Amino acid sequence: MVLGNNMKLLRKNKKKSQEEVAVDLGLTRSSYSGYENGIAEPGLDTLVALGNYYSVPLDQLLTRDFATLSELEWQSIETGVFADVNGKRLRVLTSMVNEHDDELIELIPQQARAGYTVGYSDPDYLKVLPTFSLPFLSKNRKYRSFPIIGDSMPPVDEGSYVIGEYLQNWASLRSTTPCIVVTKDDGIVFKIVNNYISTQQSFELCSTNPMYQPYFVHINDVLEVWKFVNYISPTLPEMRIDDHQLSKSIQDLQREVLDLKRTITGESNTARN
Repeated sequence: MVLGNNMKLLRKNKKKSQEEVAVDLGLTRSSYSGYENGIAEPGLDTLVALGNYYSVPLDQLLTRDFATLSELEWQSIETGVFADVNGKRLRVLTSMVNEHDDELIELIPQQARAGYTVGYSDPDYLKVLPTFSLPFLSKNRKYRSFPIIGDSMPPVDEGSYVIGEYLQNWASLRSTTPCIVVTKDDGIVFKIVNNYISTQQSFELCSTNPMYQPYFVHINDVLEVWKFVNYISPTLPEMRIDDHQLSKSIQDLQREVLDLKRTITGESNTARN
C-alpha cells in the first residue's frame, strides 16, 4: 500500500491524470490504476521506470510514506534532487573497529571492488576486508582506502590505493576537490569533482588526464562520496616540471643570458678604451 499511495501522491504533485502517466510510461491505464490501488504489483522494469519518471530512489519509493514528506522535500522532488545531499538522513556508515573501539581504515582489494556497490553497508562484506590505521589521521573522522584502476588520474597510477574521508554533507563539497565517488552504475571512480547540485542536481567528474572527457552524474545515482586525503603507491611518480615551474625556468635562463650579454658587452667596451 505504501507504493500505491506514493504513486498517487507523486502523480498529483505532477498534476497529471492516471491516463497521462500511463501513456508516458508506456502502460495501459488499467495497469497503472491497478498499481496505484494496490490491486497489482509492478515488475522490476516498471519500478525502475517509475523511479526515473518521478526522480525518486527506488528504496524511498517502496519503503517511505510520502504523505509524511515536508514541503522542502517535495520541492527537492520537483527539482530532481531527492537524495539527502545535506546528510540528515544518510545511512549509518558501517565501520570496523579495533579492540580499543578505534575506527580502522578498511582497504577494498581489487577483487572486492566489483562488489562494493552492493556490500558497502553490509557488515559481512566489510568484516573480511583488510584493515589498518594511520596515526596522523584524525580519530574523529571516517576513512576508507580504495583501489585505483586505469590512467585517468595521474600522478596516481593504476595499482595505487587512495585514502578518502567520508563526506556526509555533499552540498558542502567545494568544486575542484579530488574524491572517490561511488555510483550505482560506474561503481568506484576517482575524479576531480565540481559541485553543480544547486543548479543541475549533479556532480561533474573530471580526470587529470586530458584524454578523458568530463561527465556528469546525477545526485540520485550517487551512493557515497569520499574526499581525497592521500594515496599509497607501489611506484614513484615521474618527475614533471609544471607550467609555472617551466615558465620560471625559462625566465631565469633568459635573465642569465641577458646578464651574460651585458658582461660580454662591458668587457668589449673596456678593451676598446
